[in-house]
Amino acid sequence: MQFETIPHPSPMADDAREAAIADPGFGTVFTDHMVTIDYDEGAEGSVGGGWHSPRIGPREPIALDPAASVLHYAQEIFEGMKAYRLADGELALFRPEENARRFNASARRMAMPELPEELFLEAVNKAVTADAKWFPSVEGGSLYIRPFMFATEAFLGVRPAKQYKFIVILSAAGNYFKSGSPAVSIWQSEYTRAAPGGTGAAKTGGNYAASLVPTGEAFKRGHDQVLFLDAVEKKWVEELGGMNLFFVMRDGSVVTPPLTGTILPGITRNSLITLLGEEGLSVREEPYSIQQWRSDAASGDLVEVMACGTAAVVTPVGKVDSADGEFVIGNGGPGAVTSKIREKLVGIQRGSVDDTHGWVKLVG
Repeated sequence: MQFETIPHPSPMADDAREAAIADPGFGTVFTDHMVTIDYDEGAEGSVGGGWHSPRIGPREPIALDPAASVLHYAQEIFEGMKAYRLADGELALFRPEENARRFNASARRMAMPELPEELFLEAVNKAVTADAKWFPSVEGGSLYIRPFMFATEAFLGVRPAKQYKFIVILSAAGNYFKSGSPAVSIWQSEYTRAAPGGTGAAKTGGNYAASLVPTGEAFKRGHDQVLFLDAVEKKWVEELGGMNLFFVMRDGSVVTPPLTGTILPGITRNSLITLLGEEGLSVREEPYSIQQWRSDAASGDLVEVMACGTAAVVTPVGKVDSADGEFVIGNGGPGAVTSKIREKLVGIQRGSVDDTHGWVKLVG
């Protein structure tokens, strides 16, 4: 498919852009352009069953009919990715094909059309190339990439829509957490995020909407993130509001909750399993209860906890608080394993550590 390029009539001036990305924070400073691709079921001359009209043009508001399916039945999915600056100045993506695959897995669960992986990757590359000058110079800076798709067909019947729009937008990004603490503090919520048979493994907006009230409670109590337990027994650790968890034990093993369909299969999670194994640590994907977490922290059998995700990368967890009281992991700060594995992962992403897995893909 040939992408149409629509010239931007008024891109942000250089001095205004530099001011905007000097301290971008996370998710508030957006670039000039966006990529869009439309889907009409069975459209003539389309690919993948209906995808057509790929274009890159100015970032602008989206016109939607008030009856658009997404507004009523929440057919919406998204991905989170980053573009990194390598030492030689090139921009690169980290395992982007895994994002393409997960995007389509989410689409299948939400009864939405799959987007051909090569088209997903081309759209991401074109968006990053168009706005490469938005890359922030702050330490740890990146271009956060948000590919997403939603149903646009105007109808009020309850069935999968026949029209969709795929869009890629970019945001200049700095540090994810605002507190600046060396380790994050989390609040154990009484709410649940997802149940067996639900949409917990899909990256869909409804899962995050379900986390907003408990996340707000965590923030009000002075914590950085919220912890969710399973929906059935309310005893098994699942994940944070947007991150997977790893538990580093004193015996040199590492535990992470298994993928049972109620937590997101994180790409950073998958990468850490590989990297931890290379460091000689035995990683076990098995259930881990909140009671065991508290007990292991008290006995010293648990020495570190790390949270991971695209936005925050790898972050140490220092304290857990709940209605039953709080407890501290280790010394409450970053541990040796967490620090080492974060340094290795970030080094691979930014080109200072050899990429022996072929995970890093140059943009272009």
